[in-house]
Amino acid sequence: MTADVAPAHSHVAREIRRQPEAWARAVGLVPDIAHVLPRPGERIAVIGCGTSWFMGTAYASLREHLGGGETDGFAASHFPAGRRYDRVVAISRSGTTTEVVRAIEAARSPVVAITAVRDCPVAEAATETVVLDFADEESVVQTVFATTALMLLRAALGEPVEQVIAQGAGVLEADSRFAPEVEQAGQFTFLGQDWAYGIALEAALKMREAAQLWTEAYPQMEYRHGPIAIAEPGRAVWVFGRPVPGIAADIAAAGAAIVDDDLDPVADLVRAQLLAARRAEARHLDPDRPRNLTRSVVLG
Repeated sequence: MTADVAPAHSHVAREIRRQPEAWARAVGLVPDIAHVLPRPGERIAVIGCGTSWFMGTAYASLREHLGGGETDGFAASHFPAGRRYDRVVAISRSGTTTEVVRAIEAARSPVVAITAVRDCPVAEAATETVVLDFADEESVVQTVFATTALMLLRAALGEPVEQVIAQGAGVLEADSRFAPEVEQAGQFTFLGQDWAYGIALEAALKMREAAQLWTEAYPQMEYRHGPIAIAEPGRAVWVFGRPVPGIAADIAAAGAAIVDDDLDPVADLVRAQLLAARRAEARHLDPDRPRNLTRSVVLG
């Protein structure tokens, strides 16, 4: 049996609550580091593993949508090293993940690394490094670093991130609990269209890591192409961003609970993180040290 650790006393619970402050601090860095970040019109690749990959996927989609330029997101282990880009962005909290280091070393383009650790293999291999050491974490489960890296990149795109920071703070100040059919759901499907799909992937990962629950994630428009078959009472579907027409009615007809609101997807992710911590507590799990996981994957 895993040790019983209440989220109120866990590292991850405190790290979840640090997010709005860390976001604001990262946004303040943008004017001084803009010269190393992707510039309008550049062809960019973004790489990472796990949570960092999902943040990179969200950023890649958002950058293209805003007209910043062609942007590809890859798991570091699938990075096409022979493909030329104007710049590669590598996201790695620990700066030690083997797949990220190998991808940087194989890249044929300048690489800017975003990491929480100043002296690390990723920083040594990269051309430029942005260090978000104030967003580093003790928990294995990533929350504050990942969202801070994404908010930094969003601010560099000219996004109105101040609104998102305010929403995130509001989520933490409010009662974040849901109706019992959501709080106690036995299965979660997270949906997000366009860049919010990366956020849906991350929410599903948080719930799997911390609470060991059955979760899935899909683009909204793909949900009716099979995944809706598992929707039923006792399960929940969480939509990040504006629901596509008709999908809420389809979910309700299947009997599943639905979470749907007007929050920015990153602010809404904070609610999913909080729920994952609560569910970990209910199952007597340690959300800081999930089974079979370590802070970084370092291969021999």
